[in-house]
Amino acid sequence: MTNAHLTNADVTKADVTKADVTKADVTKADVTKADVTKAHLTKSFEKSVAANKRLHDVIPGGAHTYAKGDDQYPEDLAPVIDRGDGAHVWDVDGNEYIEYGAGLRAVSLGHRYPKVLEAVRRELDRGSNFVRPSIVELEAAERFLTAVPTAEMVKFAKNGSDATTAAVKLARAVTGRRLVALCSDQAFFSIDDWFIARTPMAAGIPAEISGLTVGFPYGDLTAAEELFQRHDGEIACLILEAATQHDPPAGYLAGLRDLAHRYGALLIFDEMISGFRFSASGAQGLYGVTPDLSTFGKALGNGFAVSALAGKREYLERGGLRDSRERVFLLSTTHGAETHSLAAAIAVMDVYAEEGIAERLHVIGDKLAAGVRAVAAAAGVQDHVVVRGRASNLVFATLDEQLAPSQPYRTLFLRELILGGVIGPSFVVSSALTDADIDRTVEVVGNACKVYRQALDAQDVAAFLQGRPVKPVFRTYV
Repeated sequence: MTNAHLTNADVTKADVTKADVTKADVTKADVTKADVTKAHLTKSFEKSVAANKRLHDVIPGGAHTYAKGDDQYPEDLAPVIDRGDGAHVWDVDGNEYIEYGAGLRAVSLGHRYPKVLEAVRRELDRGSNFVRPSIVELEAAERFLTAVPTAEMVKFAKNGSDATTAAVKLARAVTGRRLVALCSDQAFFSIDDWFIARTPMAAGIPAEISGLTVGFPYGDLTAAEELFQRHDGEIACLILEAATQHDPPAGYLAGLRDLAHRYGALLIFDEMISGFRFSASGAQGLYGVTPDLSTFGKALGNGFAVSALAGKREYLERGGLRDSRERVFLLSTTHGAETHSLAAAIAVMDVYAEEGIAERLHVIGDKLAAGVRAVAAAAGVQDHVVVRGRASNLVFATLDEQLAPSQPYRTLFLRELILGGVIGPSFVVSSALTDADIDRTVEVVGNACKVYRQALDAQDVAAFLQGRPVKPVFRTYV
């Protein structure tokens, strides 16, 4: 670190710089006193620590989603949430946070969004599930197909894995083929065997299952064609997110669709994340490429449990009652028809269309990204704390001294954010965030970046962690 990275206002007696201190000088006690004591005086996590222990006693992993586990957060700094309102949440100790990535990207309008709650309450008073379809099922389906005009039919379920696995099964039935090709550069598609068999957590899945899934890299049409040639006549479908951290290369999605069709396979877009968040009609509407099948969830219900399998009529009718070919047992879920979740979905789609939510998410994300980059540069860590992704779906990378991804540095960064009143495994925004929220977040990030710089200069991030580092979700052993 050089003096160019600091202003007089930035340099305090507590700051640890390379010029002042060697690695040997930086001790755990020094860091605690200089950087986190004040935060600890204003925040207590005693009740969250106790609640996390109770969670592990009764729930495997201590959470119903691995990505929410306390191993994803700094030790003893994994708040257990009591309530939320807009873009803010409060934990069981009473600490307030600005929240990012709410509900694993699901709560894109913010907590307790009035129009959604009004729709849900209205249906709760009318009954939640019946022995025959309710009229709200028809209304939700018609509303969805208006929002996503590239689809011709839709069937609702409760979670993303239901929908993606149904899409894979349907593609196998349509093509008569066994192999599924998934984008190997993308993180997650399903809890079901066809995907999990390829992760380090494949216990309980017969080895034969993993051989039925093959991978292809994102953005490389040549590699995809080579995969088709290597498994000629065997691949039922390609499944991928249309885009994640970067827009697709020009012509890539259309080329992938044409390639799949040339080799007799179906193209499936997993729009769990991109659906509504990238645009009101999903990534397929944004990029102008229509897949054969697509799956939606997360933002569709603003936290209520609803997902969707959508696509071309000629394929989805295979799971219906109006097709003469061998039937496919597609999606048949007791709670896929819950009226209040479908009413929530209708309200969400209406709000997105009427209030320009997708555009607002991009505006908010652009402001946040610019602020974070500015304070990272001011602290001299712009190459180490990196904001990536589409503005409506931002993530951050934490890189070490060699610019390699680092779980210890991620732990340090998360620690400083939480102590500063910001919580989130990402910078994924909701439309409930205000300018004041963004300004405060940038301020907290700026303070975190100063501590990050200290750790880089000391070349001993472990001294700053106050506990074990966070861990990747997919790992073979605890």
